[in-house]
Amino acid sequence: MNRLIVFDCDGTLVDSQATIIAAMGEAFADHGLPAVDPVAIRRVVGLSLVEAMQTLLPDQKAEAHGLLAESYKRAFHELRRRGMVEEPLYPGIAALLHALEARGFVLGVATGKSDRGLGLCLAGHGIAHHFVTLQTADRHPSKPHPAMLHAAIAEAGATPETTIMIGDTSYDMQMARAAGASAIGVDWGYHHPQELIDAGAHHVIDDTAALLRWIETSEERAA
Repeated sequence: MNRLIVFDCDGTLVDSQATIIAAMGEAFADHGLPAVDPVAIRRVVGLSLVEAMQTLLPDQKAEAHGLLAESYKRAFHELRRRGMVEEPLYPGIAALLHALEARGFVLGVATGKSDRGLGLCLAGHGIAHHFVTLQTADRHPSKPHPAMLHAAIAEAGATPETTIMIGDTSYDMQMARAAGASAIGVDWGYHHPQELIDAGAHHVIDDTAALLRWIETSEERAA
């Protein structure tokens, strides 16, 4: 079976919080709603849009959540049209992907982004070629439901036992656990390391070099 490593995108591969917060602010303003605390916005990164709106505004009706999600999409697209989308790769990510691929791992992404948003992000950084399976909110229930990870495992010819999920939120860790995969948290994203541990992370790692060492060591233990 193939050895599969699945990455979250926002908060794990790229730091997109500035654009997400800006688009969320415009969406709320369009509906006459007060601005949301950026801390609260960062906490819902990783959820699909409707679920994120439900979390931010639990007292609003389902119709309002759907309308806000559509407004967010329009705001994000407008920011992209104006060249104002900021999604820099975290330090060391490009080298990490290259090293993992060179070691024979199959790589994938499971994200709350749309197909279009993920495709543009990966292409913009020149890293799309590393990934053989891309799972997004367009085709699956929101994290922490394990559907994205189940699909990635099937497409990659892996098993849960040969799969590692790497992410920065409790949703990623819960999804990995629900799918039977290893749950590895990174501390450079949007949820506190203790939250990742509480959500079931097997380990939380603080930089890409340490992450590569952990993966290599885990492979040696499994050999």
